[in-house]
Amino acid sequence: MAKAPAVIGVLTEPAPPTWWKANRHKVFLILGLICGFYIGTHSSDATPKTDQPRPAHTAPADPSTGSSPSR
Repeated sequence: MAKAPAVIGVLTEPAPPTWWKANRHKVFLILGLICGFYIGTHSSDATPKTDQPRPAHTAPADPSTGSSPSR
């Protein structure tokens, strides 16, 4: 009677990856693009610019000091 060979191991295919493992890089890419677009379009709202002219002098010259250029 012939002796049967011993089975060392059985090869099986691994389980397919879950949806999250297969697509998480795409999800993070889309979330990053959305966040970047939001920050880029709303960052100018933090400091509104006013187009008001600034006065040339804040206070008039004091005539009692005697620093007149006509002397």
